[in-house]
Amino acid sequence: MTVLTLDAARIAKALHARARYKYVHPRVLREGQGWKVVSPNCSRNIDPQGGEIDIAWLVPRDEGGWQLYARDHRQGCWRHKHDAPSLTALLAHLCADPHREYWQ
Repeated sequence: MTVLTLDAARIAKALHARARYKYVHPRVLREGQGWKVVSPNCSRNIDPQGGEIDIAWLVPRDEGGWQLYARDHRQGCWRHKHDAPSLTALLAHLCADPHREYWQ
């Protein structure tokens, strides 16, 4: 098993502990150098049909640590939101979503 495969598994497992929308089943997909989380939009705030939307993008930094981006659906781009020294710390922030930036 590669490090990349392990990272994807760690992300998918951590998402089960998130604070919001626990009843939806997000997926983890490869995106550039990192991982993208996509999920059905049950609130229908973004997609009125409840289709799958981009939630977050987790990117490892070359010098160590991780960056977390939220999808700006209006502008159609990723917005940097958080840095963490480890994937574990980054996932804790994503799952807690204290400012409702990811799970809308």
